Amino acid sequence: MSQNNTSILYVGLDVAKLSLQLHLAGRFHSLTNDRKGHVQLLKHLRAYPHAQIVCEATGGYEQLGVRALQAAGIPVSILEAGRVRYFARAQGLRAKTDPIDAAVLSQYGQAFQPAPLPQASPQQQQLADCSQRRRQLIRLLVMEHNHAEHYTDTFSRRQSRQLIKLLEKQIDQCDQAIAALIAKDPQLAHKANRLQAIPGVGKVVAFTVLAEMPELGTLNQQTAAALAGVAPYNRDSGTQKGQRSISGGRRPVRCALYMAALSAVRHDRILKEFYQRLRAAGKRPMVALTACMRKLIILMNHLLKNDHFQLAS
Repeated sequence: MSQNNTSILYVGLDVAKLSLQLHLAGRFHSLTNDRKGHVQLLKHLRAYPHAQIVCEATGGYEQLGVRALQAAGIPVSILEAGRVRYFARAQGLRAKTDPIDAAVLSQYGQAFQPAPLPQASPQQQQLADCSQRRRQLIRLLVMEHNHAEHYTDTFSRRQSRQLIKLLEKQIDQCDQAIAALIAKDPQLAHKANRLQAIPGVGKVVAFTVLAEMPELGTLNQQTAAALAGVAPYNRDSGTQKGQRSISGGRRPVRCALYMAALSAVRHDRILKEFYQRLRAAGKRPMVALTACMRKLIILMNHLLKNDHFQLAS
């Protein structure tokens, strides 16, 4: 129920690369996943002012549709695909088609009432786009460096050097664009400065966290760690105590925290002592480092939530 006691109608939207399957008030509608299809989607929803769309994260195919819906003032929830699949299997649904998935999304929304995704500001959206592009370029650069080790002919080596220079240039352009976006927004600039005050957190880490985790500063400790993918989960049953492990979360944030933690355990006294204490207690290096990553994201969240809080020098 919403705050004004009006019942929310949860509407399943199954997203594919080229198509959309809408489950609205018990009826199915097949649409295209393009601007024309998004206009039709909004027309279907016009008669339902209390509708909330429920869809899965599909690697980016949902983004344009989500932006169109949010611009029209329609709340949208984006779910982890695995959760929806487990929900379907719990009902005995093993078949998988677009209409079935759309109907399951409606049922999931009704059962769990997921919170709608906050609408990103234009600056925040541009920041996320630039950050995503930067990650893509870095992956290409790493791949090309790996390929270059096996080139034996002059032609391939020359082309590889040219490609590496181009990729490095475009990564630098992304860095400049991200820095400019943050500098133009006083709130983002203030947050970036706060984060960079943390030992081990440089510009790239701060910018990545701000781009990929805009909720930071409004969360509790457990949620911040879970969204970053550094929250350990129990694997216990009866008297058996399984090994706790992390899972889920936002991979770009976790990767950024990993780089920050590597630096912090070398140069920050508090985290260095914490890391060494865990290692002395028998924790494996990666387990101890993950605990430091968790400390970092919790500290980041605390710094952005409490503007008066200052780090000890």
